[in-house]
Amino acid sequence: MKLDADEKKLLESVERGEWKSAGAGKKERTRYARYAKSTFRKDRRLNIRLSSKDLEAIQKRALAEGLPYQTLIASLLHKYAAGRLREA
Repeated sequence: MKLDADEKKLLESVERGEWKSAGAGKKERTRYARYAKSTFRKDRRLNIRLSSKDLEAIQKRALAEGLPYQTLIASLLHKYAAGRLREA
């Protein structure tokens, strides 16, 4: 995975042990785990037609990110549905 300069600094800081747990209780961790599980549950199938050119571009970008292309597409759709995907 490629990290930018800020991400590398953060990772190095974590690896040096400079971060401490916020101390979330077991109940809170269980609740967040349940949220994460339901967010990423894939329980529906979708068939979609794309142009070969678009699919190849997506596959190249996914490869550069170190992700399966279907995971990248699912992530993009999730971000769009959540209102977090914006044009640059």
